[in-house]
Amino acid sequence: MPFEIPSDLHPDLMPVVWLLGNWHGNGQGDYPTIDPFSYEQDVIFAHDGRPFLHYFSRTWITDESGERVRPGALETGFLRPAGEGQLELVLAHPTGYAEVWYGEVEGARITLATDLVARTSTAKEYTAGHRMYGLVDGDLMYAYDMAAEGQQMQSHLWGRLKRV
Repeated sequence: MPFEIPSDLHPDLMPVVWLLGNWHGNGQGDYPTIDPFSYEQDVIFAHDGRPFLHYFSRTWITDESGERVRPGALETGFLRPAGEGQLELVLAHPTGYAEVWYGEVEGARITLATDLVARTSTAKEYTAGHRMYGLVDGDLMYAYDMAAEGQQMQSHLWGRLKRV
């Protein structure tokens, strides 16, 4: 799908302009404390002319044939350029987490790591995360590693999304 740079895009967003738009696709999840699963996902990276992107992700757990079984994870936040290829990401989750991430963008690749994970008293233990996003053959690919439930940092989610 063709992509045009919006005329009202804040210049600080040029390094991450390739994220803009609506994305849809599928992913896989696994972790020692849960059964492996598949999911469908919608992601939106939007802007309003100011120097940040609004990020929203919604997933649905899917069965073996790809049919939606139930709602999955939701997260929303703001990706903020911090100068010289540096990025900040602030995320909130309905499961009782708020996170601050720091990282960098290099071409069409972003890497981020948590600096702070805050959780409510009812949220499961989650202590750290690492994310990587990349534009590969026009698709948005990503991987998310986490440390949670007494486990060391390891792979948890990965997926491939197409611009819609």
